[in-house]
Amino acid sequence: MHVPDGFFDAPVSLAAGAVAAGAVAVSLRGARRELDDRLTPLAGLVAAFVFAVQMINFPVGAGTSGHLMGGALAAILVGPYTAVLCLSVVLLIQALLFADGGLTALGVNITLLGVVAVLVAYPLFRLLTKTLPRRRSSVGVAAFVAALVSVPAAAVAFTGLFAIGGTADVPLGRVLGAMVGVHTAIGLGEAAITAMTVGAVLAVRPDLVHGARDLRRPLVLRTASGDAGAKAAPADTAATHAPTSPTTPAPPTGAAPGRRSVRPVWIAGLAASLLCAGGLSFYASQELDGLERVSTDHGIMEREREHDLADSPLADYELRDVDNGLLSGGTAGVLGVGVTLAVGTGVLLLVRRRNRTGPPATAVGGTSSGADAG
Repeated sequence: MHVPDGFFDAPVSLAAGAVAAGAVAVSLRGARRELDDRLTPLAGLVAAFVFAVQMINFPVGAGTSGHLMGGALAAILVGPYTAVLCLSVVLLIQALLFADGGLTALGVNITLLGVVAVLVAYPLFRLLTKTLPRRRSSVGVAAFVAALVSVPAAAVAFTGLFAIGGTADVPLGRVLGAMVGVHTAIGLGEAAITAMTVGAVLAVRPDLVHGARDLRRPLVLRTASGDAGAKAAPADTAATHAPTSPTTPAPPTGAAPGRRSVRPVWIAGLAASLLCAGGLSFYASQELDGLERVSTDHGIMEREREHDLADSPLADYELRDVDNGLLSGGTAGVLGVGVTLAVGTGVLLLVRRRNRTGPPATAVGGTSSGADAG
């Protein structure tokens, strides 16, 4: 749902830009509570992964395709504030380097794919995880439902903006029905990708899923007499301690168990991103995506203006002057992943560094007090 230039008049474009700027400003502050030294590089990787998977359009029927929006996925993995920043970075790079999404419509796109999707998906996800039984399968169900609902919600928001400042004279009822219908179908694909990705991370490192942090079981240290000691770090971040013997001193209260490295997860995520962008994107559906289909069928596409950066060397996710489609698209995708990873990680590292105004407080288990905040 990358809105091009020309669909909205100047007042709506400016207003959406103000909303997007305000959301980014709020998220810059909120992300400081969500990020720690361990999760910040992974948040940059989430932005790169969203960029990569968005290159893969999947068919939804009737000559229409769709792709991941990513708001729900990013919010569940790294938190809602950080997710808005991740999506903003992705959309900015897509507009500037790949001429995907209009420059004057950048605020609209951030508002729809970032702000609206996250505001709908994350509260719904949290509500479902608190309502459903407390087990890992419930997290997958909650992720599926939240992602599914977020896509047509963004379509409704598009129609609302179009009612205020759309440049084409089209019956709004028809636009709303078409947008919600096709994006509900796309939402099923979004839901499947989100649930599978969250499930994969949850299976190997549940401590890295921000939205499931309340489901971690604390590690309880026990003495030889069987008395429970103070709660230590979450069980999924430390090995279980054996009971102490009478000749072995009990570990000190709040002792810090070893923390597992995030490097294997980071490497696996980067490999998946490069595979999606550099290879699988070549086999993506060539059908019009949901917004293109609706705007073409209802005469809105006639209002589209040519992108100001249409002559970019990477426009349309192809490397100019390279005839081989796989090489051209794959190279463009790999470059996009690299730039998104670098920019996203850089921005989030700066956000994290701004939070270091003094010595970090030590939480039980030896981790920073902000490690699981947010």
